[in-house]
Amino acid sequence: MNRFVNVLGWIGTALVVAAVAIRFIKPEQQQIWQRLALAGLVVVLAYLATQWREFAAMWSRRGTRAGALTSASVLLLLAILVGVNWVATRQHKRWDLTEGGQFTLSDQSRKVLASLKAPVQVKVFAKDTEFQRFRDRLDGYTYASKQLQVEYIDPDKQPAVARQWQVQQYGTIAVDYNGRVERITTDTEQDITNAIVKAVEGGEKKVYFSSGHGERDTTSADQRTGYNAIAGALQRDNFSVEKVVLAQQQEVPADAAVLVIAGPKTDFLQPELDMVSRYLDKGGKLLLLIDPPDGADAPPLTGLIGLAKAWGIEVGTNVVVDVSSVGQLLGAGPSVPVVATYPDHPITQNFGLITAFPLARSVAPVEGGVNGRSAQPIASTSAQSWAETDLKAVFAGTPVERDAAAGDKEGPITLAAAVAVDAPGAPKTPTPPPVPGQPAPEAPRTPQTRVVVIGDSDFASNAVLGTQGNRDLFLNAVNWVAQQEALIAIRPKQAGDRRVTMTEDQQRRVLYLSVLGLPLAVAALGVWTWSRRRG
Repeated sequence: MNRFVNVLGWIGTALVVAAVAIRFIKPEQQQIWQRLALAGLVVVLAYLATQWREFAAMWSRRGTRAGALTSASVLLLLAILVGVNWVATRQHKRWDLTEGGQFTLSDQSRKVLASLKAPVQVKVFAKDTEFQRFRDRLDGYTYASKQLQVEYIDPDKQPAVARQWQVQQYGTIAVDYNGRVERITTDTEQDITNAIVKAVEGGEKKVYFSSGHGERDTTSADQRTGYNAIAGALQRDNFSVEKVVLAQQQEVPADAAVLVIAGPKTDFLQPELDMVSRYLDKGGKLLLLIDPPDGADAPPLTGLIGLAKAWGIEVGTNVVVDVSSVGQLLGAGPSVPVVATYPDHPITQNFGLITAFPLARSVAPVEGGVNGRSAQPIASTSAQSWAETDLKAVFAGTPVERDAAAGDKEGPITLAAAVAVDAPGAPKTPTPPPVPGQPAPEAPRTPQTRVVVIGDSDFASNAVLGTQGNRDLFLNAVNWVAQQEALIAIRPKQAGDRRVTMTEDQQRRVLYLSVLGLPLAVAALGVWTWSRRRG
């Protein structure tokens, strides 16, 4: 019996040592080292409980007391180290030294993680030599949310698990939320965050872009006018993008999460306007991007302007001119107003990025609202801008100055506005009857109609989408009208191009310097040192 008890002490110590070793060598095996540590502590405590008389007898000896004090000092030091490690694992501080902060989670990722209500399992399938590369990225996620649990799996060592998760290639990341699984094969922050969003929310929401009136084309890759880049960004935000010709429909598609009318050249027909109005009355969501007239004699978009005004937003017949120094920093002329400050609104909350709007018109809330619909401004230019009403001079390229007598409005000029109201035509859903013994059911929320109007469609085109915050402003507007506030944020940073491009002459110089120059310089220094010592 005594022999078994003595072995218990060694077994417990071995279990604790093994747990510590696994904790530092294989930290991803969290469950294993935690269970080993717990088992080891239980065994050690059991050993101490059965040997307390022997310890008391040993303590009565003088040498034992001295040794015990030394042992206590060592144990105290170990306890301090363990405590520091415990605090460090929970109060982790990381420094991101990359130029663009590539390993610092974006505001969007943090908001998505903060909104998690249940555990999300992330399984990384890669060779064990590649684990650290994925850990560099995913550690930021696990520190930001305790709901995220990451496991690293080598498909070569656990092929059955890889087959179970339908893994076809190394580097696959599987995100599992309540049985819904999303798989990706890249480890960028945007892809990981979007996989989490898709797993949590389930199916994609549909964004319909109207067509038939010269609107922007979401399939066009034209560098100046195309919209395929912003369509791709919407898809990464868990939207599916489709076109719709309203003139060929009886109603706006019932599955439309958002209807986007981007830069129409001709006005909508009355049946189309009626269709959009009915859609909004039932709780529809509209993003209207309406450019200034193409020329001084271009027909005005009277129907669409009237539609916006019916929801409390006034669209001006003008071109916004901006002579501020902010636009000059971006290399923009006065016809490209730049926005650097934003009114308080969920779309632009904590939005510290500059946005540029090539050839924009004013869009402002109607003072006092319309039929109880009061809009809010979301983007305004600087005080060094104005709304120019002399369209002939603008399109002729003639320099213009603000003329208050001619109707020019001094800045700041509002370029975008938003309104959210309870849908007037939405069907009323009765409150469910109370169930005995259960909390009273909540009254169903009335569907909301949300409308955003922006006086420019160029800002989301391929040509200027990469300008500071243009992409984020468009995506935030779509997510707000779709009532997906969790995705309203600054998106993950794009990795910069770090390649060095050299001419043939520069390549030869680098070659000669590295292959001949540096070795000869070292050899010459050695000869000089040798000759000095001999002399």
